[in-house]
Amino acid sequence: MTASRVLVLNSGSSSVKYQLLDMADRSRLAAGLVERIGEETSRLVHERLVAAGGAGAPVGRRERLGPIADHEAALKAVAAELAADGLGLDSPELAAVGHRVVHGGTRFTEPVVIDEAVLAEIRSLVPLAPLHNPANVTGIEVARGLRGDIPQVAVFDTAFHSTMPEYAARYAIDAATAEKYAIRRYGFHGTSHAYVSRATAGLLGKPVGDVNVIVLHLGNGASASAVRGGVCVETSMGLTPLEGLVMGTRSGDLDPAVVFHLARVGGLSVDEIDSLLNKKSGLLGMCGDNDMREVLRRAGEGDEAAATAFAAYVHRLKKYIGAYCAVLGRVDAVAFTAGVGENAHQVRAAAVDGLAGLGLALDPEANAARSGEPRLISPDHARVAVAVVPTDEELEIATQAYALVTR
Repeated sequence: MTASRVLVLNSGSSSVKYQLLDMADRSRLAAGLVERIGEETSRLVHERLVAAGGAGAPVGRRERLGPIADHEAALKAVAAELAADGLGLDSPELAAVGHRVVHGGTRFTEPVVIDEAVLAEIRSLVPLAPLHNPANVTGIEVARGLRGDIPQVAVFDTAFHSTMPEYAARYAIDAATAEKYAIRRYGFHGTSHAYVSRATAGLLGKPVGDVNVIVLHLGNGASASAVRGGVCVETSMGLTPLEGLVMGTRSGDLDPAVVFHLARVGGLSVDEIDSLLNKKSGLLGMCGDNDMREVLRRAGEGDEAAATAFAAYVHRLKKYIGAYCAVLGRVDAVAFTAGVGENAHQVRAAAVDGLAGLGLALDPEANAARSGEPRLISPDHARVAVAVVPTDEELEIATQAYALVTR
């Protein structure tokens, strides 16, 4: 029997998300979440799934409440839940464990089988992703302890954007300083942008290499990318996930002098400014809510702060769409994805409104219809297709990991 299963792990600072997929038919066998690790109120939700055209429909759901001390205890609890469904980590059908790693720097531009040298390099990148890479490393270490005999594969959020040309990736600062401190634009959400750009080409019935697409990954974190023939040539996030679009709690693009002003005039420390821009800005900072559903509700009721926040969000989005049309020269499609992009038809309508000169238009009825399937929401006559493409980062990680270990 050929091993074809991949366990995908996304280890956060206090959580672990997981999915078990069978790459023989790209089906999902199980999925779950462990949250509030290290607290008395820890929670594990596990679902046994049945394959349905590559998607999973729940056939059994279990929830466990109570303290889970650390990531080792969390992964052991996950292993026990999988074993209870006959999907244990000791199965000979398990081919690999795929780990989401947020920052790969310039060293990791494709998935890699993890050994001690790779793990050391991922640790060395912690200063570039202090909130994410330490948790990713912990997940890798624990998983290696549980199944060190099978390949553990790191798939990097930054890798898809490593194809950006130097003139797009470099900041216009002193070259020696940039080199010394690894300051450049890396980009994030890469697994989502890779998956959605390919899926959009499929939706259009064209080879990936023939399609230019602007991908808009709009969740609480948000990013845009310009993808030419399957290759990323520009993206909105930079050294960190702070740059770019207006997000749930992040400011996005900002005059760097705001930082100096807050330090010199406001007396804020570096850590206070960091917290302000990453956790207390964006929609939350402008109107007090970072949930787009609530922002839309309030704006619809005449709330001025919510209406302004929404307008700022859409304005920044339009600026990036226009800029990426210029970067690509020819655009075949604009694809909306992630929580807001997939579900907020008002955001899609507002973002495309007024861009007829760029070839963009929406079919109002198609845009308003709810569906979990990839679909076109532009009229047949539109020069540029507008699509909604549900992202699937777990499947992308599993696909990359499995391709690597079965070469």
